[in-house]
Formats: sequence, C-alpha cells, structure tokens
Amino acid sequence: MVLYTSPFPNSFLSVLHSFSWGLIFPCYWLADRLVGSFVPTTYEKRQRADDPCYFHALCIIITTPIYLALLVASLPFALIGFLLWSPLQSARRPYIYSRLKDKNHANGATLLTEWKAAGSGKSFCFGSANVCLLPDSLARFNNVFNTQARAKEIGRRIRNGASRPQIKIYIDSPTNTSISAASFSSLVSPQAGDNRTVNAGIKRTTSMEYKGDNCGSNNGEENREDKGGSGEPHEGEENTCIVRINGEENGHMSDTETDTVNGQARASGPAEPSLEGDAEISKTPNHKQKEGDSGSLDSCSASRESLVKVRVGDGAVDQSTVNNKLLYKASIMKKTSVRKKKHTDETFDHEISAFFPANLDFLCLQEVFDKRAAEKLKEQLHHYFEYIVYDVGVYSCHGCCSFKFVNSGLLFASRYPVMDAAYHCYPNGRGMDSLASKGALFLKVQVGSTPQDQRIVGYISCTHLQAIAGDTTVRCEQLDMLQDWLSEFRKSTSSSSTANPEELVAFDVLCGDLNFDNCSSEDKLEQQHSLFTHYKDPCRAGPGEDKPWAIGTLLDPEGLYDEEVCTPDNLQKVLESEEGRKGYLVYPTSKNHSSSQKGRKASLKGNGRRIDYMLYTEEGVYLEWKVEVEEFSFITQLAGLTDHLPVAMRLMVSTGEDDP
Repeated sequence: MVLYTSPFPNSFLSVLHSFSWGLIFPCYWLADRLVGSFVPTTYEKRQRADDPCYFHALCIIITTPIYLALLVASLPFALIGFLLWSPLQSARRPYIYSRLKDKNHANGATLLTEWKAAGSGKSFCFGSANVCLLPDSLARFNNVFNTQARAKEIGRRIRNGASRPQIKIYIDSPTNTSISAASFSSLVSPQAGDNRTVNAGIKRTTSMEYKGDNCGSNNGEENREDKGGSGEPHEGEENTCIVRINGEENGHMSDTETDTVNGQARASGPAEPSLEGDAEISKTPNHKQKEGDSGSLDSCSASRESLVKVRVGDGAVDQSTVNNKLLYKASIMKKTSVRKKKHTDETFDHEISAFFPANLDFLCLQEVFDKRAAEKLKEQLHHYFEYIVYDVGVYSCHGCCSFKFVNSGLLFASRYPVMDAAYHCYPNGRGMDSLASKGALFLKVQVGSTPQDQRIVGYISCTHLQAIAGDTTVRCEQLDMLQDWLSEFRKSTSSSSTANPEELVAFDVLCGDLNFDNCSSEDKLEQQHSLFTHYKDPCRAGPGEDKPWAIGTLLDPEGLYDEEVCTPDNLQKVLESEEGRKGYLVYPTSKNHSSSQKGRKASLKGNGRRIDYMLYTEEGVYLEWKVEVEEFSFITQLAGLTDHLPVAMRLMVSTGEDDP
C-alpha cells in the first residue's frame, strides 16, 4: 500500500488548494477572533474581576466594529475561495504521512535497535490523549484557549517526557515485589559509557545519558545479565536502567538515613537551566512554568517524579554521593509507590504519573482539528517520533453523507516505520459532530524481523466516537462499523498464510476517545458491546464496573485553572485522593447529575468518567507468543492544556525463548 506524503496527487492541485484557502482564511480568522472575544475562560473572568478600569470591556467595544467591518469586506473573497476549495476535496487524500528526513533531530528514533525476536520478549509503549486543539473560539467552550500556543507546548511536553531514560527500581522486600513508581516517571543521567557497579546493593545494567532536547542519547548493551526473574531488560528494550536495592525489612529506610540523603541530594547543586523558552506560551496561564511544575523536564525546579541527576565525569567520583542520590530517590519512590500498586491481585503495575512514559513508542491523539495547530504539534513531535500521520479525514461532501468543515482530528506518531494506513469516516454523525469527519485510523507498523527474515508487525487503531450525550445508538453503530473495518484492514494488509507466514503479528491495539464510560447507567449498551469480547480493557472489571485503581479521564472544565490542579505535580497529588477526584473529575451521569462536581461530597459511583480507552487483543497474534500488560498509567503532564487525562499502556510481547 502506498503511503500518501502530500494531500493531493500533483503540485497543481496543491497550489490551487493553497490559493483557495488563502482567500478563505482572512474571513475564517476574523470570525474566530470575533466569536472568541465573547466566550471568556474562567481564567480570563478572574483577571477581569480584578480589573477596576474595565479595560477588556473597552477593548471589545473598540475592536468589535473593526472585526465586523473587516469580516464583511472579506466575505466576497471567502465565497470565491470556497467555490474553488470545495470541489478540490474530491481529489484530496485522506491523510498526510510525514517522515523525518534528518534523524539527528529525532531523539527517540536514534534509540531504536532492530528486534530479532531472539530473546525472551520486548515491550512496546502506547499513549493516547484528547488534546482539544479546536479553533480558538470553539476551544473556549471547553474552557481552554490560545490553541496555537497550546499545540506547541503539548508537543514539547510529550517529547520531553517520552525522551527520558526509563528507570526501573526494584526493592527487595518480602512485602513489595512490584516495580517502583520510578518505572514510568523517573529520570537519571549518568554519563554515557559508564558501566561501573554503583555498589553491592544497587546495580545499573545499562548506561544512558539524558541531555534534554535536540541531543542524542547513548545507550549500551554492556552489563546485561540473564534474567533470573521479572524486571531485567528484555531484548530491544531501549534506554533502560535497572536499579536493584536490597532494602531493610518492608523496604523502608530509617528516618536518619532519609534525612541524610535528603541533605546530600539538596547539596548536590541546582538543576539544569531551561533549554528552551517560549515568550508566546508564557503569556498564558496554562503554559506557565511554576516551581515544582514537572510538565516540562527543562523546568528549573526538579519534580518529585524526577530522579536526582547523576553526572559521572572522566575523573574521580565520590561513589557515596552517587549511592546516596539513588537511595534518596528510592526512598521517595518507596513512599509514593503505595498509589501505584495498591491491589496486589493485579498482574501489572499502574499509577498516576506526572510524565508521559519513558520510551513511548506510539502516540494516538484526538481533536487535532486546527490545521495550523497540527503543523506546530507535528514539528515538536518530530523531535522524538520519526513517523507521523496527520491531517486525517475528509472535507466537503467527499466520502461522507453530510458536509464536513473539519477533519477527523486524529494524529498518529510512531518511532517505528508505518507500512500501511487506512481511514474510514463514520457516516452517521449527528448534531455538531456531523460537521467533523470523525472516523477511525488504522495502521500497520513494522517493529522488527526474525533471523529467518520474517517481518514482525503490529496493528494500531485510533478512533473518536460520537460525543453528544444520549446518542447511545449512534455510538453502538459506530462500534459495529469499527469492528468490521478492523477485520477488513487486517485481511487487506496481511501477506501471510498459516502454512507459510511471511510476517508475525506482535500486537493489536485499539485506543481513542470513545465518549462513554464503563460506569454510567446511560451507557449500558456500549458497555455490553461485543467489541469488549474481542479486545481487553486493562481498567475494566466487567460491564458497568471498573477496577478500583482506575480513575476518570474527563476533567471538570470549570476547575482547569485552579491553583490546586494547574501544574502536572499538583494535579497528580489531587487525583491520588478520593476527595480530590470528586472535586476535579466529571463523574458518571445520573438523573440528579449536575454539570459541575465542585464541592460535591456525596457518594459517587466509580472514580470519574473514563472515556479515553487503551484496548488490546491476543486474537491474531502469533500463536507462540504471549501479550501481557506490563504497566498502565494516567498522565497529568498536560495539566492546564486540555480537559482530558492522557493514558498510557506498556505491553510485553513474550516470545518464550531464552536469551542467547
């Protein structure tokens, strides 16, 4: 299958499309600005309440007539442009595939090594987020604004979080055998090439270096030992550091030891200064870096989710300082890891994390509707992801029953090459949703090859369902279509036969904003859909019931700019408590459900509305391999930038073979 690298088949149509859009854009921009000036966010309302001179009201009185006059003047040009633009959409391709040509700018791509399926297995990490990148006037109805600046900051935070080395800390304790919270959200920086043993109780099996944005990362294969149990690096597990701590009883450190390492860590020197600034972003409250904000790893203040950085030079190093820094972080993680795996009957680790997971392999985004914002987001993501599929969808009347003003809002980013891609539009959208070409994006990626030159591939699907409450029937119909399209895509892109397999399937993942939760009484039909008999939901205990540790992913828009939740660390702390979740998450609907949960203390079902899903299936996967969830996290790194919580899942593909 040919991947489309441009929206039109020839340059003439591309130029004509650019010309027509150039005629439309002034009218579109003026209308967006005009409507946006009358839809303030809660942050702007608070600012205006403190303005005794009513300066903003005066600005609206002056600018509104100007905007109206310019809008009327631009209408004839917009009409001509529309008459050119609309028929061109019949020749437009359903997506744009972008591949980074200069790999020196892709931190993530340089870390990959070819997986040969010769070891015991490999893990793959998937992320999904609804980023609400609508035209500014429409985004304001979700209480977010400044779409262009948000797009750039969202991309920067994602790549900064994902490009961190993955640290796994294991504490030998009779009561705690899980990976500590450092697995998803920790950072350490020993100098590349240093593979010395830290001490008898702490072992680093892979060297790595984190230098921030636009810097390569070095990782070595030295000091990898045969796995005697879980927690050792698997073949192809990139940029991973294993730290094993022989703790005391129950894995706790004494107060004296904690105070000592705390003091030594504080005396180790200031954190590295910011690598990158953005004056435009800093003007808006939801992009402002505050003390303790871990949203960007280049902030001057270290987050509690960041491991103390350790720099080992060529000269002599005080080993006690290195040991104490690692032990300091281990003690913190021991205290905070309670939130990660409270339920010992669970087979995988789970947490609320202030960072996107390290070594993120695949990213699926929804609501990237604004084209200019999509370009800014793509530019930032290309610093980590080599392959991106964006501007997915159809426009005008082409391919769908009703007129489409915006695309599907789907965006896919990958560290692995995309082999095939396909898009389908849901034809049954209603209301405002019918104006967008919401649908499903299907992708096939190559993640390695066997010694027999068989390709190892994976399937990833991303979708966004009908959003209007009460449209249960519409969403069920869309789920039916989604299953049919999934089956068709697998059949059309498979080049294997049972007798002579040319490729082996490692995983099949489905993610996106499904716009229904697993606890609301109004969503019973969706909860019982046959999709969940084929795909597994790690957060789901059964129809109508989530697992106790699962939390909602839909934030209450009214509270986005509250000081308690406006930074990743603050939002993480709030969501760790039941009272905090009741204050800032939207809960499953009922007849007595109010639009805002603020201050509500009544008993509510579940832990919030979880409408963003990460599903996987073992059907169609190579029979001799086993797919298991290794980690699952709810992410707060985009606090203040969107009204959804991103989710991430790490899958372990076990081949059943021993390391050579």
